[in-house]
Amino acid sequence: MTYALSLASLSFLLAVIWGRPLIGLLRRWRIGKSIRIDGPSSHEEKMGTPTMGGLMVVIPVLGITSALNVANLLNPDPIIGRSILVPMAVMAGYAILGGIDDYVGVRGGQYGEGLSGRWIFVTQVLMALMTALLLYYSLGYRNVALPGVAEPFDIGIFYVPIAVFVIVAASNAVNFTDGLDGLAGIIVASAFAAYAVIAFLQGWSYLARFGFIVVGASFAFLWYNAHPAELFMGGLGSYSLGATLGVMALMSGQWLVLPIVAIVPVAEVLSVILQVSYFKLTRRRTGQGQRLFKMAPLHHHFELLGWSETQVVQRFWLVGILAAMLGVALALL
Repeated sequence: MTYALSLASLSFLLAVIWGRPLIGLLRRWRIGKSIRIDGPSSHEEKMGTPTMGGLMVVIPVLGITSALNVANLLNPDPIIGRSILVPMAVMAGYAILGGIDDYVGVRGGQYGEGLSGRWIFVTQVLMALMTALLLYYSLGYRNVALPGVAEPFDIGIFYVPIAVFVIVAASNAVNFTDGLDGLAGIIVASAFAAYAVIAFLQGWSYLARFGFIVVGASFAFLWYNAHPAELFMGGLGSYSLGATLGVMALMSGQWLVLPIVAIVPVAEVLSVILQVSYFKLTRRRTGQGQRLFKMAPLHHHFELLGWSETQVVQRFWLVGILAAMLGVALALL
């Protein structure tokens, strides 16, 4: 644990140092945030703030993790080497997808939109399917841990579709959460810290180290993303961190507690699903669609209720941190 926490500090330091020149490059290349025209009017001042800030997290995490695991990949422990390659590959793959989405939104999209949602979803599912098959057939992951039950339960081939759902759902949930200064960063850091602790207590030290490296880099991102934000995470960061969180939950076997650990992203994505479903249902019945929330995702609903951006973020932080602690407690039952 001492080693893992030290790596978190190293990750934070390297990412903070890397952050300032990254912001300068993004400004020089005019990779600035576009704002949805139907979003809260208070967000218009954010127009042009550099996005694709997920690079601040992804690059240090992949660099440090690669350096730590070169030896395991070459000889001493190929199992650990192959295992750690899975979350690394998922982080890189979803970062590329999110980066393309960000770039299209900045250069060619309208109203802050990037790639089509259908294209993104299909690509996410394909990458998640490859990951699930690798976990199941190559690494032998097929168990789920039940709170209060000593032995994990083998679910066989059903692990594959469940793993696909977990990865895709986590990726999109974090993306929906990334909408206010400082919100996604602390929620992601809390969730990765929870699973790092779970992995450490289960004896998966390499997975715990990876989790704390992500925590350190996420804290560094928050250094520049705290209100008023100098940098936004973008799809590059949110898609990759969400999908990687899903993979870490799957590899720990404790993916049943993920909806609790990540309760804020879950609430955000559910608010969108409920909003769209309710609107379509009422439009079908009355001819005029109605909204369940003032705006979705959920954080915009509270903004329109009169909460300041800082109030929404800080209160969501509290819920997220407490939920992560509860998730760890349930995993230890």
